[in-house]
Amino acid sequence: MAERVQQPPAKRLCCRPGYNPACRQGQRAGGVPCGGAGSAPGGSGNGKTHNPESLLDIAARRVAEKWPFQRVEERFERIPEPVQRRIVYWSFPRSEKEICMYSSFNAGGEESGSSGDNNDETQLPFLRGVTLLEGGWVDNVLQVGFHLSGTVTDPATPSSPELVCSVSVSFDRCKITAVTCTCGNKDIFYCAHVVALSLYRVRKPEQVKLHLPISETLFQMSRDQLQKFVQYLISVHHTEVLPTAQKLADEILSQNSEINQVHGAPDPTAGASVDDENCWHLDEEQVQEQVKLFLSQGGYHGSGKQLNLLFSKVREMLKMRDSNGARMLTLITEQFMADPRLALWRQQGTTMTDKYRQLWDELGALWMCIVLNPHCKPEQKSSWLRQLRRWNSVDVCPWEDGNHVNELPNLTHSLPQGAHGNQEMRPHRTVFTRAIEACDLHWQDRHLQHIIASDLYANYCYHDNQEGSLFDSRGWPLWHEHVPTACARVDALRSHGYPREALRLAIAVVNTLRRQQQRQLEHFRRHKKELLHKGHTSITNMEGWVGHPLDPIGTLFSTLTESGRAGEEGSNTCLDLSDCSSVVSRADLQRMPVQRLLGDGESYMALAVETALIGLGQQRVMPDGLYAQEKVCRNEEQLLAKLQEVELDDSLVKIFRKQAVFLLEAGPYSGLGEIVHRESVPMHTFARYLFTSLLPHDAELAYKIALRAMR
Repeated sequence: MAERVQQPPAKRLCCRPGYNPACRQGQRAGGVPCGGAGSAPGGSGNGKTHNPESLLDIAARRVAEKWPFQRVEERFERIPEPVQRRIVYWSFPRSEKEICMYSSFNAGGEESGSSGDNNDETQLPFLRGVTLLEGGWVDNVLQVGFHLSGTVTDPATPSSPELVCSVSVSFDRCKITAVTCTCGNKDIFYCAHVVALSLYRVRKPEQVKLHLPISETLFQMSRDQLQKFVQYLISVHHTEVLPTAQKLADEILSQNSEINQVHGAPDPTAGASVDDENCWHLDEEQVQEQVKLFLSQGGYHGSGKQLNLLFSKVREMLKMRDSNGARMLTLITEQFMADPRLALWRQQGTTMTDKYRQLWDELGALWMCIVLNPHCKPEQKSSWLRQLRRWNSVDVCPWEDGNHVNELPNLTHSLPQGAHGNQEMRPHRTVFTRAIEACDLHWQDRHLQHIIASDLYANYCYHDNQEGSLFDSRGWPLWHEHVPTACARVDALRSHGYPREALRLAIAVVNTLRRQQQRQLEHFRRHKKELLHKGHTSITNMEGWVGHPLDPIGTLFSTLTESGRAGEEGSNTCLDLSDCSSVVSRADLQRMPVQRLLGDGESYMALAVETALIGLGQQRVMPDGLYAQEKVCRNEEQLLAKLQEVELDDSLVKIFRKQAVFLLEAGPYSGLGEIVHRESVPMHTFARYLFTSLLPHDAELAYKIALRAMR
């Protein structure tokens, strides 16, 4: 990360065409501590007194978050120095969360599934930075405009001598935009020295000397002062800067030189220009090199685990609504597409390993989350669509099921759930096909917006007497959409930091599944003799929900079971898709308990269990291809393992009875019905789990399930 020692070039030219020296004469003192006059409010710091924030600080903080400093300069001919100081002060990141995110695989150091040693390795940059800071190894910290510099010392150890590193950090609008360190470390993440310096500024802002951008100081100087300044600078650093100084002097003295055709001069401390993209520093070259290295190891030395950690990092960035999430996934995808093994496997007619195949599945799922970003701009989506189509057109692009003959329904067309649903068939689906199709989806449906916006969205006067009704018999909202697509929306909301909205939509989807199941049972009971006589079997579930590439049942289950942690990141942020505020006020939204989404006696765990049972009991055709079939079995085992961790109470036993009755009586809609498609997914494992769970509570029903499964 810190392998480049040279300071990045200045982003914009600085000049003051309206500058009046007389009006500022005597105003500019030397650098003062940030905690001096006009320092951040909050009292003495002992927690006993709290002073109200000044209007200057309130305004400066907002400007520092949203406006590039160039826009401030262009809008106002003269900016008072105290105002400039507060804008510069508030422009540095104020939270450690992003710094942690960019210096470890998981924010907070929660490396799930890793051994203790691996934990230490992946957490090392951030934790070492904290150790260096708390040990007092950060010195000479100076902030000049939008540039922070200092020295960080690595103390001597038995195996290495003391190392003093010069560190510099550029920032803009509360984001670190560039970092350099002389330690020579090469990694995707910030080194410990960058972390230590950044945390010093976050935790001890009052101890950092703050100066305005260097161009402001130069404007104040007279000709003699400027000459003295330049000569002293060259004298102190003559071995490094003398050749460059002479070259610049020759160009300035030449009237026709390019440097004299430009108004103003670069200032690396003056902040970003209006045209600069505001995003955190991400070393693209290192991301590409690391992914290429992991792929070249062919699954050895934990490379698969490292790639999964990178995917988790992308999800973490999405959750923080960091634009680098899509940027990082693009870099990862480019390296995956450039993997030479793809062409080799295609030529030899061999299949990739299961672990490698699962990485491609996660890649496709992440692109679904990217393109379904509720706040995605049209130009962003168009750019991603072009990229996806380019990758999709490459001959070696992996197919969705690992097969060369695959036909499944279009994602964006609602899949009919009746007994006579027709499907549009599309051949040759790659891992990117679903994301390409998802680019046609939007969030502008009024009913969808109301579901997401409010816990209280209901219609108690609505009569549930239509096939496509928007509310159930209780008056609670339903969401009719191809189930995997609807669940992809839930996953996108969770991934982009909207857990509360994801929960609302998930519950609407589950209520739709329950209503659909009831309608199917009623339909079969009305037409049972006719259907049994014809031997009619269900053909509506060519894509089963368990083992599906988008994992709809797993998404719903996770969303519901994790709802107890509704206080996680972003849960207090309302997703404003349009004018949904007309449904319920923002103040009311903040006061509403999430439990309003549940009926009497219901719980999130009960909904999750019922959803898993619905998915597992669905009659569905076994997909083509060995990998797709293995994936169905693997996902079924994962769901059953999660269910086995749940302790059954009376309410859950009631749900088990309800689903067991449906399985026995729903005919072609049930995997254990009286009519089963000859190519349906076997139900033996699921039936065994049902039998074991029901036996202590309802032996008769349990044995009926066992007998049906043995036919």
